[in-house]
Amino acid sequence: MRRSSRRIVAILMAMMMVIILLSACGQDEPVTPPAGGQDNGGAPEAVTEVHIGMLAPLTGGAAYFGLSVQQGAMLYIENFNARGGLQINVSTRDDEGSPATAVAMYHALVDAGVTAIIGAVTSGPTMAVVPEAFAEGMPMITGTATHAGVTVNQDTGEVFTNMFRSCFIDPFQGVKMAEFAVEVLGAQTAAILYAHDIDYSIGLTQAFVDRAGDVGLEIVHIETFSDEAPDFMAQLSNIAAAGADVLFVPVYNRHTALIGPQSAAAGVTSTMLGADGWAGTLDAIADPSSVEGAFYLTGFTYESEESHIIEFIERFEEEYGLMPNMFAAQAYDAAAILVAAIEKALADGHAPGTEPFKQATIANMSATDMNGVTGRITFDEFNNPQKTAFIIQIQNGEARFWGTF
Repeated sequence: MRRSSRRIVAILMAMMMVIILLSACGQDEPVTPPAGGQDNGGAPEAVTEVHIGMLAPLTGGAAYFGLSVQQGAMLYIENFNARGGLQINVSTRDDEGSPATAVAMYHALVDAGVTAIIGAVTSGPTMAVVPEAFAEGMPMITGTATHAGVTVNQDTGEVFTNMFRSCFIDPFQGVKMAEFAVEVLGAQTAAILYAHDIDYSIGLTQAFVDRAGDVGLEIVHIETFSDEAPDFMAQLSNIAAAGADVLFVPVYNRHTALIGPQSAAAGVTSTMLGADGWAGTLDAIADPSSVEGAFYLTGFTYESEESHIIEFIERFEEEYGLMPNMFAAQAYDAAAILVAAIEKALADGHAPGTEPFKQATIANMSATDMNGVTGRITFDEFNNPQKTAFIIQIQNGEARFWGTF
């Protein structure tokens, strides 16, 4: 072979080696994630979507809460889906704030093939659904249902191991506000106005009364009303005559919007106290001055310097054109907890909808340790969150952060 021919062969062999080396190096390089953010890794390659359900009152008297929950949960899920990879598909059913309707809508979601549920929103509908979901091992989390019976069978003490929540429970709130009345406000006497046909209101009242006896707060008068009552003047006139230092009103904002102006007209001078159902009162009330100086407990505050909370508020405002309320924030955290649990179940190789997948999702929620927009969240043995309480005071027509308690 001529020297020139040997030189050509050598050059060709060298070029082939370079190509082989470049190909080998290319196999070790990371895959560039799709546009829009980091890929949602963790799911088996064959699983591209998971179908979950949402129960919320989108019509009726509790629609304010239901719409807020829907907005908060969907904001998290839509942001998650926008990253690419695993997609969380949501089917929503309107429970109208009715226990019977909630049960029917739960079965509609099961028939639709959902593998986990966010909801319900208020305590009565949630407690109606939970026993059936527990029997079927359906993973559930609520951002807003606060009654103790949501996660524990009140008759037997059995824990509904499939049911979690990202909000405070009623006993916690009632206890805290009784202590706040004494320790911060120096109150010695209290009156109570509550709804006798709303589980939330009943639970808070009982906890407040029980704790009041322990801390030396005398309950001098109690009045009740029915959920849809428009007129509270008779009850408020009796409360005004009792002259208590504080008036505990554990109700929803649709009630405080009516009770506030009527309390002023009736001559009530007691400092009003409430719980998380008061969130949104200033959006609904005609005369904010009638609740001036009132305090209520909440699970979320705008006045935070933590970057992830600021980002949540900005995203919510951009998406919906308004500031998020506590219910939206708690639902955002509920969605985050559930989606993280689903990701881990998929990473362990469980197929969506199977019994092992559901049990793994439940176990993963139980092990939650997350810094959410409503605080750091872990769960106790009753699947209730351990988290900080924020106190809000209405000042000059605005809901201002008073501090933690």
